[in-house]
Parts: sequence; structure tokens; C-alpha cells
Amino acid sequence: MSADSTAPLGGSVVRDLQGLSEAEAARRLAQDGLNRLSAPRRRRLPQIVRDVLREPMFLLLLAAVGFYFVLGDMAEAVFLLFGAFATIGLVVVQEARSERALAALKALAEPTARVIRDGAERRIAAAELVRGDLVLLGEGGRAPADGVLVAGDVLSIDESVLTGESAPVVRTPLASKETPEGAETPEHASISAGGLLVRGHGLACVTATGPATRLGQIGAALADATEPPTPLQRTTRRLVGVLGLCALGLSGAVLVAYGLLRGDWIAGGLAALTVGIALIPEEFPMVLAVFLALGGWRLAKGQVLVRRTAAIEALGGISVLCVDKTGTLTRNQMSVAALWSAEAGREVPGSDGAGAALLQAAVLASAVHPLDPMDRALHAECACARSDLPLRSFPLRPDRLAFIQAWAGSAGDVLYAAKGAPEAVFDLCRLGAGERTAAEAAVTAFARRGLRVLGVAQAERPSDAGGDPGGEVFRFDGLVAFEDPVREDVPPALAAAATAGVKVAMITGDFPDTALAIARDAGLDASGGVLTGAQLQALADGDLREAVARVRVFARVAPDQKLRLVRALQANGERVGMFGDGVNDAPALEAADVGVAMGGRGVDVAREASDLILLDDRFASVVAGIAEGRRIFANLKAALAYLVVVHIPMAGLALLPPLLGVPPVLFPMQVVLLELVIDPMCALVFESRPAAGDAMRRPPRVAAASLLSPPRLVGAIAQGLLLLAGAFGLYLALLRGGQDATAARAAAFVFVVAANLGAAAVLAGAGTRGEGRQRMAFAAIAGLAAAGVAAALTVPPLAELFVFSTPSLATSGTAAGIGLAAGLTVAAAGRLRRRAVA
Repeated sequence: MSADSTAPLGGSVVRDLQGLSEAEAARRLAQDGLNRLSAPRRRRLPQIVRDVLREPMFLLLLAAVGFYFVLGDMAEAVFLLFGAFATIGLVVVQEARSERALAALKALAEPTARVIRDGAERRIAAAELVRGDLVLLGEGGRAPADGVLVAGDVLSIDESVLTGESAPVVRTPLASKETPEGAETPEHASISAGGLLVRGHGLACVTATGPATRLGQIGAALADATEPPTPLQRTTRRLVGVLGLCALGLSGAVLVAYGLLRGDWIAGGLAALTVGIALIPEEFPMVLAVFLALGGWRLAKGQVLVRRTAAIEALGGISVLCVDKTGTLTRNQMSVAALWSAEAGREVPGSDGAGAALLQAAVLASAVHPLDPMDRALHAECACARSDLPLRSFPLRPDRLAFIQAWAGSAGDVLYAAKGAPEAVFDLCRLGAGERTAAEAAVTAFARRGLRVLGVAQAERPSDAGGDPGGEVFRFDGLVAFEDPVREDVPPALAAAATAGVKVAMITGDFPDTALAIARDAGLDASGGVLTGAQLQALADGDLREAVARVRVFARVAPDQKLRLVRALQANGERVGMFGDGVNDAPALEAADVGVAMGGRGVDVAREASDLILLDDRFASVVAGIAEGRRIFANLKAALAYLVVVHIPMAGLALLPPLLGVPPVLFPMQVVLLELVIDPMCALVFESRPAAGDAMRRPPRVAAASLLSPPRLVGAIAQGLLLLAGAFGLYLALLRGGQDATAARAAAFVFVVAANLGAAAVLAGAGTRGEGRQRMAFAAIAGLAAAGVAAALTVPPLAELFVFSTPSLATSGTAAGIGLAAGLTVAAAGRLRRRAVA
């Protein structure tokens, strides 16, 4: 098919591999739309507003507004309505901010596809696929659209997402390279969107995208599942529900007490509403949502993409990281470092005749359009690739770790080229004892140099009889050794992980000597020796638990054995972060506390099973992610402790006066003004709080650690009670000293606001180790709060609205000074106590 052809299929597409032109692809994209089943779900502003308006806090504020309207206090009603919308507006802004961050994360997580356009291979967003695109399909990936298989292996595809059948279906390339335009796709060559490639690689021509695919016709409900709430979110919702019921009960008690004991149901209604508004911690869910969403965005900026929000909670608690060697600890930039010729019986240069023949055989056993780094290195080393396509390919199998390709000969014969694990190639060649000993000695010598080794062999048949070539006797050509240097940032990242109490285990399919050499170069602890897959298989579960407690290097490990390693580590009480990129890594990724898939080289099934996707495949990014996870968790603890500390004085000042028979301290207006300080303080100041200097010098938190542990909760309550005692004590002292209730109320309110700011400065670290943006946010909130309080005290209409009379400058200054000192002292004492306990 020419690049400008509109036919859905065509033989020339396969022959010259030109694919569509970019101009034609753009035209078809505009005509057919994006390759999506439905638009990504996202809460728009109207939905956010509707959700917020259903919150109990807003309903209570509306009730208070209605109450003032009934009483004829229009100024109070209008101000309270304005305050209600201002409070809700802050929540809406933060919710929208979180939604934007989540939408950006979803955009980063969108699947990609490898296509051929204008004769060149490139990777594009799967949403940009169009009819006629040539798509490269690989084992472990999902078909991004409907299509027809035009070249490649016999594919095994899991289409259970479409059919519900667990057994994979077999798809074979078209028998003819020419398909008439408009012809119906044969069933044996059809590819359906959403199908998972269990085995094989191929080239498909897209025939339908988006809603026009079989998956799209079944229904868009499969396209976007809703993520369940995280454990912290569920716990917080339960806590808010319990506190809400307590607030409702206390409010009812206050109303009844006022009505029955004093006969003042109106004052009782206002007091009950004030108690309800002060007690309900509506900030808790908002704080969690904002912190987790923005935390996910910060992690993405560091190349760690969060697929499941719960991973943010678990990330800072990881105690063991199980990492791949290739591409994670090493650069994944393979180059041919050495050749060993079986014919010469020694190491040979690539320019030598034997070396050139060995390279040519290795290229014939490599993918035509290489994605694997070793295949790329071979193509770069030897520009000897054939212009035609292989007859068929035989991918790696658990019982044969070698890749074989069949090529047509010039006289009707067939040439088989094999490349893979040396022992698998030795078996294909049926080497004698002497030949095998010599080859194994060469493998060991290469491995001790930290090189990765593959065996190469060839076999010939006089004619193409089809079938598997495993029965043929291959001719052993030699060994190819590849060099993949350790990344420069790995040794310092390993040192940082060790300082943070995070153990690192390297799991690789390479030889033990290669694994140990790389471990030494990277600075990984190899004092426990190496455990091979064969040794692992022979160990009982109890013995394996003992082994994983001391061994940090695992070699010749099969992907399915990773699951046993994860479970053994977890049985030892470890919280495991598992790296994986292949089809068979999915069970281990799902079983781990945090599954980490490779974004650059990982297959779709590994990404789907993971919690995090490492966009740059760098180990150092995960270590930085652990630091960020610890920062997020610590900031959540600080923010929730702050909310407890500041809500207790509010609730106490609303509840105590009616119980003790003194004039009320707080009305709904004062509570709304306090909420206008608390909400932005959490969302802006606490969220941007930098990590503690020793955050990565502490051991990982225990698995059972909660945001508000009993000691921390008791400490926060004690701090809040001390502030309540100070505020209410000041109020009672002024009343007994002859001050008017309105002046005493104003002084107590000044105390509460100042104490609030002092506690926030300590708990958020804004005054000591805060960064520029955090300090600016704190200064802005503190300045606005001070200006608001000053206006409420000195502007007569506002003072009347808040039921204040302006206290003397000395009284105001004393209340502010004592309140600020109390907030700073109480919060600082709480921090010192926690450090002493720790």
C-alpha cells in the first residue's frame, strides 16, 4: 500500500513498510476521531460544586443563614451567606486543583503504540492510531485497535476481555501478502482491541479504532473503571462520620438544654448551629484528596507515575526493593563487547572472518525491527540484515530460552538462526563434553567481567516442512558478549537507600558471576553471596525465608520465581517494592506492597499489574520517590494533627458557655472566619512543607503506622485543650474583671486566631525550615487573617456584625501575644515530646 492509499490493507505496506504518511494519518484522525472508547472521566466544575454543596458543613451554614433571616438580622445573614460561599469556594478551588493534577496523571499514563509511518518506526499515543496504520505488536502488550495480522509469528492472544473465555486464541498472518481492497478480515488473522498478546510478535494493519472496534461496540463501561478509595480515605471517612454524629448529638443536647433550662430556644438554636459547624472536621477528606493528588503529580515530575493512589501511602514505608539489573541498575545501552568463535576456539574481533560470520548469524536470530537492546546492539555492530522478512519466528519458551527465526534460502532450503541463553543453545547443538567445557569456560570468563552472554547457532533444512525446529541439530557458532555499564547515579542512590533503612535486592536472569560483578560495580551489598533460581527452587519456604534475610543478589531467576521471593520477604515482615517489565512479572507485581513497572521497556500487562510506572526506568527515581512518599505521609500527619489542635478550641468555646451559663464566645460568623484561615493553611502551607532533613536517615515506618496514632492523637488533643484553656480562661478573666461580654469575646477571638497561626507555624515548619513558596503562602494567610480580625474589631459595622466591641489596644495586644506564644509553645512542646519518644 502506498503511503497515500486509502485501502484498509495492502501487500505493498508489508513489502516496503512505508505505512501511512503523517498527512494522511492526520486526515484520518480528524475524520474518525481519537482511538478511545469514551472520553476520560473527570469531575468537571459543576459536578465538584454539586458534591461540595451536599456537604454537612454547607447545609449547617445554610441553616444558620435561614435562622438569621427569620430573626430579621439581615446583615448577619448576608455576611454568613458570603462566608459560606467563600468557605465552599476554597474547597471547590482545591478540589479542582486536585482534579487537574489527576487528569494530568491520567494523560501521562495513556497507552502508547509502535507504528510505522513514512517508512520509519515511531512511538505514538494509542489514542492517535487511525485506520491503515501499521502497528508493531509484542508479547505482553495489548492490541490498541482492531486490525489484521499481516506479518510476524503465530500469535497467542487472550481475548477474555471480549469473550469471557480464558483460553487464548491463535492468530496467523495472512496467507497472501495481497488483500483485495475492502475485503473482509479473515478470522484467523483478525486482531481485536484489548486482546493481550500471550506469545509472539507481529505486524498488524489497523482496520477500526475507538467506538468502531469490537470492544467499543460491547460498551464503553470497560474503558474507565473508578479507582476505589484508599485505606486512608476509608478510615478518614469513617472518622468524619463518627465525629459528625457526635456533633449532631451535642448540638441537639445544647438546643434542648437552652430550651428546657432557660426557655430560650432561639439562642439555643444559634448555639447548636455554632457547635455543629465548629465540631465537623470537613477539612479531613479535602486535605487527603489534595495531598494525594498533588503528591502524585509531584512524583510524576520526578518520573514516577502513580497508577493507584494507595501506592502513595505505601511508598514511604517500603523496606525492601527488588530490582532488575538491566536498564534499572545499568544503562540498558548494550554494545557488543566481545566475540568468541567456536570455530577458532578463542575470542575474535568483529573484523575477522570468523567474527563477522558470528555477528551475521546473531543478526539473523534477532528481530527485524529490534526493540530489545541486545538486538539493537547487534544491528548497530553489523549492517548485514537481510532485506526480506523471516518465514516465521519461534519465541522463547520456559523450556527453551532461545529465540529462533527461519529464513528462506536461495534454493528452496530453510536456514534456522538461534540466539539465547548459552546453556539453551548448547542443548540445541548437542555439544560434546569437550566442546561444552570450552564454551562454558568462555562464558564464565565473560561473566566475571560483568558481561552478558548469548549463544549463537544455525541449522539448515533442504526444504520448508514447517513445524518447530527443536528436533534439528544446530551448529554452534559461538558466543556474543554485551556490555551494559552501571548508571552513574546508581551508587549514590544505593547509598541513600541504605541510609534510609531500605534494603535492595538485585534479581536477574544473568549468570551468577555477571550478577556479582555488576553488584560490586554498583555498590550493592553482595556479602551474602548469590542465590540462583535452581537453588531457590530446591528450598522449602522456611529455608527460603532464612535465605532472603541475608542474600541480596539473585541470579538465573525465572520470572515466576519472583512471586516466591516477594512472599518470602513479606513473611519476614518486609514491605516489598518489586520491579518488573515482562509478562510473567505480573503476579509478583500484584503481590508486592508496591509494584513498579518499567515505562520505557515494560509490557502492557506489567504496567496494568503495577502500582507505579517508572517513566525513565532509573533506580534513582524510585529512591527519590520513596523520599517524596515519606514527605507526603509526614505532611499529612502534621496537617491532621493541626486540624485536631485548632478544632478543639473552636468546639470548646462553642460548647462550654451554654453549659456554664456564661454569654457565648463564638457565633457562626466567627467560626466561618476561622475556617477561612484553616482551609488554605492546610492546602497551601502544609502541602508544600519540605521534607525533614533527616527524613531519609530514618528507618521505614512500620506497616501498621497510622496518620493519627494514639500517642499523636492524644498529644494533639492535649495541645488543643491547653489552647482552649487559655482562650476560655482569658474570656472568663475579662468577664470577671468587669469587661463587657463583647470586648471579652473579641479578645478571646484574637487569642484563638493568634494561637492558630502560631501552631501552624510550628507544625508546618513555615518559620524554621520552610521554602520560599511555603513561607510566602503562610505570610499571605497570616496577613489576611490579621487584617480580617483588625477590621472586625475596628470597623463599626463589622464589629456589630461579629458582636464585638473594640477592646483596648493593651488588651488586644496582650491577647494576640499570649495566643501566639501559646500556639508556638504548645506545638513546639508537642514536637519535642514526639522526638523524645521516637
